[in-house]
Amino acid sequence: MIAHPPGEEIQFDWLELPDPPEEWAVGGHAHLLVGALAHSGRWRAVLAESEDFPHLVHALDQVMRKLGGTARRWRFDRMATVCYPSSGQVTAAFAGVAKYYGAGVDICPPRRGNRKGVVEKANHSAAQRWWRTVPDHLTLEQAQSGVDKLALRMDERRRRVEGMTVTVAELAAGEPMLDLPVRPFPAELEVQRTVSAQSLVSFRGNFYSVPPGMPGVQVRLVHRLGEDYLHVATAGRAVIARHRRAVDGAGQTVRDAGHVIALERTVLAAFTERAPCKTKVRRPPSEAALAEAERLRGRTAAVNPAERVVIDLSHYAAVADGLRTAPNSEEENAD
Repeated sequence: MIAHPPGEEIQFDWLELPDPPEEWAVGGHAHLLVGALAHSGRWRAVLAESEDFPHLVHALDQVMRKLGGTARRWRFDRMATVCYPSSGQVTAAFAGVAKYYGAGVDICPPRRGNRKGVVEKANHSAAQRWWRTVPDHLTLEQAQSGVDKLALRMDERRRRVEGMTVTVAELAAGEPMLDLPVRPFPAELEVQRTVSAQSLVSFRGNFYSVPPGMPGVQVRLVHRLGEDYLHVATAGRAVIARHRRAVDGAGQTVRDAGHVIALERTVLAAFTERAPCKTKVRRPPSEAALAEAERLRGRTAAVNPAERVVIDLSHYAAVADGLRTAPNSEEENAD
């Protein structure tokens, strides 16, 4: 067992969770960044849409704020967004993130998973106690609330330290954590969205307007972490909207005044001055409608009207029955 001094290390790891709800639009796996204090075992986790560098920085910042600060060292396995997997050397981009928060970075040696066993145990708890019961109708924000509640309940676990029984929360309260910067590291986060029929795009539990006439179009949402504004750009990176962000998960609809006016004009332009349709007009079903009705009933419609004539075969059946009886001698003589 490796001894960890209080406030010395946070262990981070991505937990890939299979078969997320389709409305999350995150692919075949949900991405949960788990961070655990190596001394006390307190852990927190944040759901992300991806495991790329901007999403890692955002989730990292959120996990540390939920933990109440940062430890002096961060421990990772050999994930490509943190280090070069072949050598274990930290990348220049992530070194800038660690310097911004005032922490050092430790990379686990190859095949040494026990070096971050605390966060591995937290991964197991999140997968077995929370993910297995997540229903399909939950939004990403509601699922985040669920994992937050589980992490708080896990703080009630008991530990035996120097002959005394304490909880994980009590141990964590005694860890000297470093203060976090007011704003997160300014990484530029970018996601793709499809414009709805109401000229809206979704981002972190809220909806933001775009100019009318773009339903079904793929756009890019760009947000620099720490800033209060969200930019909407086309595939060619032409900015078409800029909004002040609402609180994540608030369910608000943020519309630009210019977009509202343009949308009203588009709707009003679709109105017509033609007379309304007559309501007392006889419209018998056409041949095409009758054929479709026959198809829906499971019968093939006849092309020629003569083919729909019903022929009574009872007369022919009576003649056939008479032919089956052989004539007697009297009937033959009479003939």
